[in-house]
Amino acid sequence: MIEILVNRRQSDRSIRSFQVSGHAEFDKPGKDLVCAGVSSVTVGTVNAIEEVVGVMMEHRMAKGLLSAALPEGITEEQERQAGLLLESMLVMLRAIKETYHGKYISMKESDI
Repeated sequence: MIEILVNRRQSDRSIRSFQVSGHAEFDKPGKDLVCAGVSSVTVGTVNAIEEVVGVMMEHRMAKGLLSAALPEGITEEQERQAGLLLESMLVMLRAIKETYHGKYISMKESDI
């Protein structure tokens, strides 16, 4: 199962970081549409924040793992734009989860 943890700042509920770990095991490696979809959405979001917003997320990637966090010291406008992209990422991940009836993806949110 893919486990997604989203960390929100308690004061304003903004997304500060997320971690995606595990494998869906929907199909064989290389043919797993759930893993491919989750990877595309999450890596694409990190890339979009870098290219569109101009913020390099602190991130770590390994087989079956992506963790990413917004750095301290970004402008209010960068935080707003990054926040929109991160919220959009959650909408897409929830859609994938619902499409496959919640069998392959677990999503949790935590306050920091």
